[in-house]
Amino acid sequence: MNFKVNSLTSDKTALPVEYYKLPFCQPPRIRSSAENLGEVLRGDRIFNSLYQMQTRLDENCKVVCRGAPLTKAQALILKQFIDDEYRVNMILDNLPAAVRVDYVDADSGARKSLYERGFPVGFKDDGSPLAGGAIPGAFGKRLEKAASFWLGNKGVASRGKTAKTRLENAAFYVNNHLRFTILVHAPDAGTRASRIVGFEVEPVSVRHDFNGAWNARDPKLSSCSSLNHPSVVFDENEPPKRRDPKTVPPQRVEEGESVVFTYDVVFRDSPIAWASRWDVYLQMADGAGVHWFSVVNSCLVVLFLSGMVAMILLRALKRDISRYNALETIEEAQEETGWKLVHGDVFRAPKHPRALAIVIGAGTQLLAVTFVVMVFAVAGFLSPANRGGLMTAALTLFALAGFANGYASGRLCKLFGVNHGGVHGDVAHAWRRNALAAALFAPGVAFCVFFTLNLLCWEERSAGAAPFTALLSVCALWFLVHAPLVFLGAYAGEKKDAPEQPTRTNKIPRRVPPQPWYLRGAVTALAGGALPFAAVFIELFFILSSIWHHQVYYVFGILFLVVCIALITCAEVSVVLCYFQLCAEDYEWWWRAVANSGTSALYVFLYSAWYFFANLEISRAVPSIMYFAYMALVSAGFAAVTGTVGFLACFAFCRAIYGSVKID
Repeated sequence: MNFKVNSLTSDKTALPVEYYKLPFCQPPRIRSSAENLGEVLRGDRIFNSLYQMQTRLDENCKVVCRGAPLTKAQALILKQFIDDEYRVNMILDNLPAAVRVDYVDADSGARKSLYERGFPVGFKDDGSPLAGGAIPGAFGKRLEKAASFWLGNKGVASRGKTAKTRLENAAFYVNNHLRFTILVHAPDAGTRASRIVGFEVEPVSVRHDFNGAWNARDPKLSSCSSLNHPSVVFDENEPPKRRDPKTVPPQRVEEGESVVFTYDVVFRDSPIAWASRWDVYLQMADGAGVHWFSVVNSCLVVLFLSGMVAMILLRALKRDISRYNALETIEEAQEETGWKLVHGDVFRAPKHPRALAIVIGAGTQLLAVTFVVMVFAVAGFLSPANRGGLMTAALTLFALAGFANGYASGRLCKLFGVNHGGVHGDVAHAWRRNALAAALFAPGVAFCVFFTLNLLCWEERSAGAAPFTALLSVCALWFLVHAPLVFLGAYAGEKKDAPEQPTRTNKIPRRVPPQPWYLRGAVTALAGGALPFAAVFIELFFILSSIWHHQVYYVFGILFLVVCIALITCAEVSVVLCYFQLCAEDYEWWWRAVANSGTSALYVFLYSAWYFFANLEISRAVPSIMYFAYMALVSAGFAAVTGTVGFLACFAFCRAIYGSVKID
């Protein structure tokens, strides 16, 4: 059985790179494994390798190859990858290679183990972990990174000089010996039939010695006798340590060095069943309690809001309806104040109605995709063993949900009378223009951002750059599946009669009285968006860690619960603020309903900016641009979903309350 190699990844650069871009051992013919669209867009590039094993056959110090002497350019590239903390990702029987990390549980005191996916390309020894005059601690790193990020070209030049000096002065070592531990499980006792349930790797750096001239067919390494106990271990917080000064030295990365790559294979029986072999990759230290705290926090927020909504609906609103219905004369009605006085304007079409319809259509589409993906994930259909499955499912469902986009935007355009405002009253062409705008808006913005960032990845020669065939596949989903379904949904919405409003709209709009400062749009939007964000911000940390630290996110049940609570919060906070607005005789609630809950995305983006400077070590320009561009795109999608929920809740609320009072 052959081992496969995947792209090299690094948390410091967020730019995956193909394995064979480095001077590693290459097979005579490099073959790419079958990849789905999600894998390609994620930057997974899986190839065959020269690492092989036979089931139940332990092997010691098996030679892969002896590389050609490193050129100056190759040595510099290898040093740069080690300095950027790139990790090698290998695959065996669809299991990723992982380094086993043992730790002591702080509560129980028991020894536990975690897996770190991949293993370091190498390590460095610069002699001094902190240069003179530098700011110590994590806070100093954040200040230095923030300064280098905002200094622009000057900062880039300074970083370039510092990096070059660091590469020249530090000693770099490559992990050229791998000790593979294959965990196998036999379902039936006494039989040799077994299945692979674990793939552990221990990287070691060894400067191999051999007797006489190098013989590629039958290499004899004198340095392998001491490899039963690795001579060098990797510690990211300390310089490399040697257990015994008599053991072989590590393999240094220098010009002219010929690196010999070797590996061991050890099989061990494991009680882990094949169906549970991914569990160890999903375990997180002290993470389960934090997830449940997120749920409790979200529940407290929604209970608080539910109490406020119940108080308004059961007390103030019920009292208002009873008083309005009890009025008998026109004089009494004219003396009244409150939300009934704007009944002739509350359903007046908003400003920029087509734009509002397009935003609500896009939000409806994203809401449908989110719900279906969450259901599939909770049901277990999107297993982490299926690399790229989540992204492939999301893209496919987004294209299929184009019908919901077209139908929602078409219905709103008809409600606002947009389709009757075309040139010379051309209704047939008007709904087609609306459908075209709905089909191009959301995917067009996303594709433009993705294509621009893809050009930057191409410039960096990163494996994260999607090839031309992947771009064609995305465009095919867009124009051949998504766009026709949007037009079909818009046609269905056009053919259906517009919903009848409970009140008639006056021909002359009513003057909106001056509003107190606490009911102005910016104030209510900032206040309303904070509550939905409070329901999701704890879980947002784990999502960002999964995306930018290459961790496996698996608690989709908790995520689904948190998302439902957040959407309920959006609906409730929008209804409360809409009621206060109408009581102040401000009937322009359409866009305000979207903003009051949609501004939670602003807090999401600000939180992602804090996460960048507090938890990531990215300092290069291109990865930084990619991070903020993608997070801005995610925040925009979050705004569309939350704003749509708030809008629909307010629309149903207004129809309910104005349908409950008698209008003369």
